[in-house]
Amino acid sequence: MQKTVLEHWQIRKPAVASHTGLVATQHHLASDVGAQVLRDGGNAVDAAVAAGLALGTVEPWMSGIGGGGYMTIYLAKEDRVRVVEFGMRAPFTSTPADYPLTDGQGASDAFNWQAVVGNVNVEGPLSIAVPGYVKGMSSALQQFGSLDWAEVIEPACQLAEWGLPIDWFSTQKITSYARSLVKNDEARRVYLADGFPPVGHIDGEIETLRLGRLAETYRRLQSAGPQDYYTGELAASMTSDLARVGSKISLQDLSAYEIRVTDPLVKEYRGATVNVPGRMTAGPSLVQALSLLEKCVVRGRSEPSADDVVAMARTLHNVYEYRLEHLGEGEGGRSPDANPEPTNTSHLCVADTNGNVVSLTQTIMSAFGSRVMLQDTGILMNNGMMWFDPRPGLPNSVAGGRHPLCNMCPALVQQADGGVFAVGACGGRKIFPAVLQLISFLLDYDMSVDEAIHHARIDVSGAHDVSIMSHAPDDVIDAVVAAFANTRVLPNGVSPNSFGLPQIVRRLADDSFDGGAFIPSPHAKVAVP
Repeated sequence: MQKTVLEHWQIRKPAVASHTGLVATQHHLASDVGAQVLRDGGNAVDAAVAAGLALGTVEPWMSGIGGGGYMTIYLAKEDRVRVVEFGMRAPFTSTPADYPLTDGQGASDAFNWQAVVGNVNVEGPLSIAVPGYVKGMSSALQQFGSLDWAEVIEPACQLAEWGLPIDWFSTQKITSYARSLVKNDEARRVYLADGFPPVGHIDGEIETLRLGRLAETYRRLQSAGPQDYYTGELAASMTSDLARVGSKISLQDLSAYEIRVTDPLVKEYRGATVNVPGRMTAGPSLVQALSLLEKCVVRGRSEPSADDVVAMARTLHNVYEYRLEHLGEGEGGRSPDANPEPTNTSHLCVADTNGNVVSLTQTIMSAFGSRVMLQDTGILMNNGMMWFDPRPGLPNSVAGGRHPLCNMCPALVQQADGGVFAVGACGGRKIFPAVLQLISFLLDYDMSVDEAIHHARIDVSGAHDVSIMSHAPDDVIDAVVAAFANTRVLPNGVSPNSFGLPQIVRRLADDSFDGGAFIPSPHAKVAVP
């Protein structure tokens, strides 16, 4: 008789407490960089920028200087929240004709749009949108930081010179996307040098992989300044490489790129003030979902009941339907800033001893973005064009110079007692459901950060009816299965990632701190300065 052997793993990263601030990122090396910046006297924005730049060298499949993002900042001295928007934008010459439709759904792992011939909106040169990362991060530093650019980028320069650490997880990532990486000459040369993914040794000194000319590019940015990325020699080199591979991004696209510094969208919820980015993020959908949720979830329990979880799933269904039909920058799109009523990404959170708190989400979109690495700079470019609905004539259709709808949702919550917490996640369209539930866990059920970060969640994000973590209580799973025919009960494992990967950092009213980073991100760490 054949027997099946099952392994049962219970992996947990306990929440971390501190009296000197906290930094939570998806990679321990980046967390350590941010913590050192705080230790040396920098503020939360300095630490967030330093840690974010570092992530592009140790977690290149998630984010980097070829992408974009959003930063939400609580400024304690002013008791004010500001948002820095540096999302990606379509090249000026982009048209819907570049992305002819074919039969089938689900080619885009961002929104489950209709498929495009050759998948050219998902990978390759036509999938690349104009990157805003360098301008956004440097502008945030200039306006809200306390250190200069050359100082803050130094740790990332050193990590880029050291190279990408090769362990089982980086090997797994490269292996998983080898079929796509092999299509671009430089990506193939770097990641698959001998025709195979790199494999590090189990013991002994850590092996590293040099990411093309990325280290030289970081040093160039340090010495010449961030504007070189958009108007200088680096911009000229990038656009030459981009033209060579067939991208539509021109020098004009880079030089004309602008960031925005705005006030957040605000939602009062359970006596707290929830602050999220607006415009083209998932922030407006989070506000809409909270407006629905406060009418159907009863406070006072220690955790969500079966009825609460079903109500959460229905709320997410309703909001996603509205989101994909109505939101967008084009004609006919509803204004996301109106607070409507009824991707492989990286997130980090920072809090400092002056009371400042940062929630930052940055991305190159899919794993390894467009899978196009620029030969002369080592920059791995985003595939932000897949954020657009490829069907023409809709609010979120492709148009030259337009910003696409995206899934990022870095939130800051000001609590009634004076505490402030940053929360966000990575995971494409799974980000917003994760952030919504974590806010609900903390405000509706008064969970601790440790309880909230590890509590079973659902995902409702447009691809399936409901996915629910397998460690949820049996009665909750039974209720969700009964309510939604296409429910999937899934473990929250390392691969595949079926749920968003969130982080929380909180400054409590007594000026202490706690924070958590959720498994299954094996490298995630909450670091104490």
